[in-house]
Amino acid sequence: MAVDYTIRGGVAVITLDNPPVNGLGHSTRLGIVEGIERANGDDGVRAIVIIGAGKAFSGGADITEFNTPKASQEPTLMTVIKALEASAKPVVAAIHAVAMGGGLELALGAHYRVAVPGAQIALPEVKLGLLPGAGGTQRLPRVVGLETALNMIVSGTPVLSEKLAQTALFDELVDGDLLQGALSFAHRAADRGGPHPQVRDREIEHPDAAGVIERARESIAVSARHFPAPRKCIDAIEKGVKDGFERGLAFERECFLALVQTPESRALRHAFFGERAASKIADVPSNTPVRKIERIGVIGAGTMGGGIAMNFLNAGLPVTLLETKQDALDRGITTIRRNYEAQVKKGRLTQENVEERMARIAPTLSYADLAQADLVIEAVFEELGVKENVFRQLDEIAKPGAILASNTSTLNLDTIASFTKRPGDVIGMHFFSPANVMKLLEVVRGEKTAKDVLATVMQLAKKIRKTAVVSGVCDGFIGNRMIEQYIRQALFMLEEGALPAQIDRAVEDFGFAMGPFRMSDLAGNDIGWAIRKRRYREQPELHYSRIADRLCEMGRFGQKTGAGWYDYEPGKRDALPSKEVDDMIVAYSKERGIERRAIGDEEIVERLVLALVNEGAKILEEGIAAKASDIDMVYLTGYSFPLWRGGPMLYADTIGLDNVERAMRKYAQQANGDAWRPAARVTVLAQSNGRFND
Repeated sequence: MAVDYTIRGGVAVITLDNPPVNGLGHSTRLGIVEGIERANGDDGVRAIVIIGAGKAFSGGADITEFNTPKASQEPTLMTVIKALEASAKPVVAAIHAVAMGGGLELALGAHYRVAVPGAQIALPEVKLGLLPGAGGTQRLPRVVGLETALNMIVSGTPVLSEKLAQTALFDELVDGDLLQGALSFAHRAADRGGPHPQVRDREIEHPDAAGVIERARESIAVSARHFPAPRKCIDAIEKGVKDGFERGLAFERECFLALVQTPESRALRHAFFGERAASKIADVPSNTPVRKIERIGVIGAGTMGGGIAMNFLNAGLPVTLLETKQDALDRGITTIRRNYEAQVKKGRLTQENVEERMARIAPTLSYADLAQADLVIEAVFEELGVKENVFRQLDEIAKPGAILASNTSTLNLDTIASFTKRPGDVIGMHFFSPANVMKLLEVVRGEKTAKDVLATVMQLAKKIRKTAVVSGVCDGFIGNRMIEQYIRQALFMLEEGALPAQIDRAVEDFGFAMGPFRMSDLAGNDIGWAIRKRRYREQPELHYSRIADRLCEMGRFGQKTGAGWYDYEPGKRDALPSKEVDDMIVAYSKERGIERRAIGDEEIVERLVLALVNEGAKILEEGIAAKASDIDMVYLTGYSFPLWRGGPMLYADTIGLDNVERAMRKYAQQANGDAWRPAARVTVLAQSNGRFND
């Protein structure tokens, strides 16, 4: 049983004990109901306190029961709350640390609530594409007021308990021991006698309720246009204002059941679970010992190296930053400070925070200064000979047990590891630019990478607030291997009849933050050019359009040169369609004897997204990614795939693998169709009505 029942001086104490955050699983719900019944049947008990053990009061639903029969098995949370409300003896919810989702709804069902300062209070269901399903939209406005409740429910953002201390949510804020404070309050509540107050009996009072609700709708019109849940939250609150508690409660439930079925909620829940699943590695148990990481070394003070260093500085870890020349080192340090100063201007850091972080940097020109680092990450030029020089020097000076990591985005990690006498200590840590902002960290597991090294880096990723996804060794790993096929299709469509602005607009309308050509201009077109040159040598049979090569031969490398697929005005990042580029593309098609045709936006999106899906399926077949959700997490956190679509593999599941395979076979009959042979996994799943994410 996930609930402990004791009696302390005439007060029954029901302690939720379901680590890590006292999720309200079936056994917990059952234990609460049984505890309430037991206390009400005991003449020696005059009041009841519900409190959480460990780290939280309750974080809400037990995620281990999602999509299982236990999630809806009686007693449901609604039934539990009814038992609290019906108790003849006063029920006091004693809140510490966290009361979120169903945990807050449980507390709202109690007659009284006490809390300690610093507790995080939230109804975050909207972040899963849902709304509170056990009365949260009806009870919270009755205790904190309409405007505060709207802000909390529509955003899902936690609010500290002390900021709500003056509302009717809390009857008392306890300074000191929470249980003792709750017991004292429970005795006073019992002394007052019943009937004890119920939140449902309170009115929602506001002089301009209709205006507040309308302004809430206007405020989310743009930010939530792809997500139905925020609008439904407002609708449910409005129903309670207009028609009272019971009708509001029924409408809330109706909305909840409808939202559960939406593709947007499915996508958000997929992302929620996918992030947690990414940290679980089948052959690396959760109790695998990890290495102590207290000092970091970063080689390279350029844009990537500086960004990588900032992650560790932010986490309180000292960083030794190595460059080969003093001017490059100085520029790197200056850039890091400038990035921090920009955060001060935005109110995200104080000047004191900046100085604390900068004090943790030890700039150096000597490899010898990395000798005591527990983890060294190289962020040097993406060329194997350069990496070899770095790792051979590291192998000589790094202490035993130090982890040696490469930030390579495409090169063979096993080859890099072979440059050392300690390949078990070598791992890939592929950050995405800007490294201090982007959430994704591809962790590349080499053939000889030790399990404790992998476990250590995955744990460290959490400390620096990254979503870490494990990839096997292949050219481009998960993300860049897939994006290459996406870019390849975009280039084919240029020679077939489309232009950069149309392709970018179509995929941005689908939901990407940036289309392939704006993305290439931002990253630098010369980077892709270097990769293609290597492809031409290593895979001469692979068919590529040479349009992008011609662009680079024109010196149009993107924003950094003021000209790429688009034109750029000095000091501005606005992408302006370029007649010179458009004319070049049309001329290229003519030279190749290709008759240009009109390509619709639907075809553009389908070819780009399904190119990702097909390569993703091959990555799964080869074991480069362990599961489809890992691929989705890479694309949601590193490549701006639209969150409400859940990632390329979930998107394919949503539209149906039979439709995916049919589209691939259709494109195989067109020009450049050699790229469209469906991966074996696509065909198998299409024939069996299966899904990548089953």
